[in-house]
Amino acid sequence: MRIPCPYCGERDAQEFVYRGDAAPRRPDDAEGFHDFVYLRDNVAGPMRELWYHAQGCRTWIEVTRDTRDHAILASTLAGGGAA
Repeated sequence: MRIPCPYCGERDAQEFVYRGDAAPRRPDDAEGFHDFVYLRDNVAGPMRELWYHAQGCRTWIEVTRDTRDHAILASTLAGGGAA
């Protein structure tokens, strides 16, 4: 799989570290913490994910990837930053 880095261009996925789903946000209360840690949706289709370019520019990027065929639909800097 090739991942387009906003700084370095298209690179092999082995240069990146996968962190997971970009959607969950840590809850402020203890009641929602169980769901945050243990419950995840198994999405079949486009999913926003966080990747770290460890062997490149060392930036976090948010990748939108179709989980059915691993097609990369979009790639931006995590946190809404501009390249």
